Amino acid sequence: MKHIIIRVLLLLSVSLATSNLIHEDFLQCMATQFSAYTKSLEIIFTGNSPLYSSLLQSSQQNPRWLNSTTQKPIMIIVPFHESEIQAAIACSKVHELQVRVRSGGHDYEGLSYRCKAPFIIIDLINFRSIEIDLQHETAWVQSGATLGELYYAIAKMSNVHGFPAGLCPTVGVGGHFSGGGFGTLVRKYGLAADNIVDAYLIDVNGRILDRNAMGEDLFWAIRGGGGASFGIILSWKVKLIGVPPIVTCFTISKTMEEGASKLVYRWQYIADKHHEDLFIRILVQNIAGESKGNKKIIQASFNSLFLGRIDRLIQLMNESFPELGLKAEDCSEMSWIESTLYFAGFQKGQPLEVLLGKTPLYKSNFKAKSDFVTQPIPEDGLGGIWEIFLKEEMAFMIMDPFGGRMNEISESESPFPHRKGNLYNIQYLVKWNIDGQRKSKRHVKWIRMLYQYMEPYVSKSPRTAYLNYRDLDLGTNNHANTSDSATIAWGMKYFKGNLERLVQVKSRVDPDNFFRSEQSIPVTV
Repeated sequence: MKHIIIRVLLLLSVSLATSNLIHEDFLQCMATQFSAYTKSLEIIFTGNSPLYSSLLQSSQQNPRWLNSTTQKPIMIIVPFHESEIQAAIACSKVHELQVRVRSGGHDYEGLSYRCKAPFIIIDLINFRSIEIDLQHETAWVQSGATLGELYYAIAKMSNVHGFPAGLCPTVGVGGHFSGGGFGTLVRKYGLAADNIVDAYLIDVNGRILDRNAMGEDLFWAIRGGGGASFGIILSWKVKLIGVPPIVTCFTISKTMEEGASKLVYRWQYIADKHHEDLFIRILVQNIAGESKGNKKIIQASFNSLFLGRIDRLIQLMNESFPELGLKAEDCSEMSWIESTLYFAGFQKGQPLEVLLGKTPLYKSNFKAKSDFVTQPIPEDGLGGIWEIFLKEEMAFMIMDPFGGRMNEISESESPFPHRKGNLYNIQYLVKWNIDGQRKSKRHVKWIRMLYQYMEPYVSKSPRTAYLNYRDLDLGTNNHANTSDSATIAWGMKYFKGNLERLVQVKSRVDPDNFFRSEQSIPVTV
């Protein structure tokens, strides 16, 4: 045992010495080869820096990875200027360090702050400016801004403009936009990526490129293909969309005993066919039933945004979904910006400034997976889901309807191919409090069991998934060769036939595969 301890200590000391040497060489590179960027030394944090741990953990939105055995970054760089990012890229190439870029830290598998090889993090937390141009109905938003900050900035300028993106306000726009991005306005206006008109990107050679300079192929690739595969995206120019001054929201929750299963079954046939102003998603979860001796019960919540007022909503619901029994007293009229608070889980009456917070309301360890559904799941299939849910403590299934605008955009318009023919998307989530590794494995095993059960009921050839619900179970990059079957497997699930074009773009703009991760777009050999 004594010999083992000595050997471990020796390995740790060698590792620490190597890390310090890389750090010193990196600083020297920044200070000498890039003398114009000497101020950059003030924004570099190493393991010895007092702020290192807090910076590393500040936007790790999945605590599951806080104590991960995966190698931690040699340095965290928190730039204020584009030139500092350019210098960091150049010096990382010189010293053969991988680069991970973090805008909000919501990457489900932690790939924006975890890596198996020596690496640095470039954290874009200081790149968060937002410039609204109401005259042209556009906005420039930097990648480190959050969705909440974007929504807030728009609302401060106008009560009849919005933007179609996700529900969680702490998500950074950099990863969200580059993976597609959908929320309550998806049926009316499509994805966030469908409403991007320009961008600024730093490529592997340190050049700052706008849409014209990068070309249409690269601009196509970063709007749904994952921006971190192609460079570091500094900012996005987005097209603002119109919203009415008053919108209506409602949430109706039913247990299985109250007929929830039949309502979910019926919803599948109509959710993608409603008027495009109407969005009704379903949140399924297991809850403790107080009246049933704390026995778990399954509840389905029908959660809706309607771009109009109550009277028109009731009329539409009576025509298409009378089974839900919606009444005027179930509904709340509000502004669009207030609806973003509603869907984020904030209490009624809270100030809009809560959208500016960086910490999610509900933070816990989690594992997620996703599917797209092209045919309604039969009633007995739904029944099997509910039985599986009773075996877990904190399980969730979120069903987001498509149709509307999503049916009008072709599969190849952007790398996000899940358009016409998809009734809805499913996100599966299992959450657990901080506990031992053994319990973590149990929860992950449960969600994999649910995913396996769902195979007959979801899309096929390939069974598709959503890039922004990152899932390393689908496969990882082991080699740069695109003929690797694992690479083709996970890439086809996210991108279908668009994978080939993404590989071609990647091979042209980053032929040495500098910007890479376990699920980055590979290059051809």
